[in-house]
Amino acid sequence: MIVDLKAHYQKLYAKSGDSPASLQYACSESQRVRFSILSEDIDKEANIIDLGCGLADMLPFLREKGFTGKYLGCDFVPEFVQRAKEKYQFDDLAQFQEFNIIEDELPEGYDYVLISGIFNNKISNNLDFIHQTLTKSMDKVKVGIVFNAMSEYVQYQDDELFYINPMVLFDFCKTKITPYVVLKHDYITKPSGFPFEFTMKLMHEAKL
Repeated sequence: MIVDLKAHYQKLYAKSGDSPASLQYACSESQRVRFSILSEDIDKEANIIDLGCGLADMLPFLREKGFTGKYLGCDFVPEFVQRAKEKYQFDDLAQFQEFNIIEDELPEGYDYVLISGIFNNKISNNLDFIHQTLTKSMDKVKVGIVFNAMSEYVQYQDDELFYINPMVLFDFCKTKITPYVVLKHDYITKPSGFPFEFTMKLMHEAKL
């Protein structure tokens, strides 16, 4: 279990700088797979909060795919937020802020919250953290949230990472947050890989 998660990521950033390694990703290609799934079927004009944005690698991906809406990157690591501000200072529709999901309130007026990777590390209260994050996020957005997490249906488990049965989380989302839930658990993030994670989309209303 990682006791001080912020210090953990600060240490990674001090070592690896502006790279996927600072976010515990193997490569940028795997990031792009996740971004593609997270943003699938989202209107290009949507206003998006990237919760746990890290170094805001999702922003250029969205812009490349034709997204024209507002983007707000939120992260609790100040070094990540500062670097993102430096990199994307000329994107007039992008903002960044240091943010703690438990202590702070998300702004209203955004269509989606996208969440990638923030549930992966083992902490003292993983389930409570996931439940609070999803509930608070859903309360603020107009349309819905999309997030990923590590699945218990894996071939190997790292002692420092948190894995959850996707059906347990599906049940929580379906019964406690919204009846409109989509679970995707068939994708891989690298060639010949194994589907070790899943993505869920929670909507306020059915999308016809």
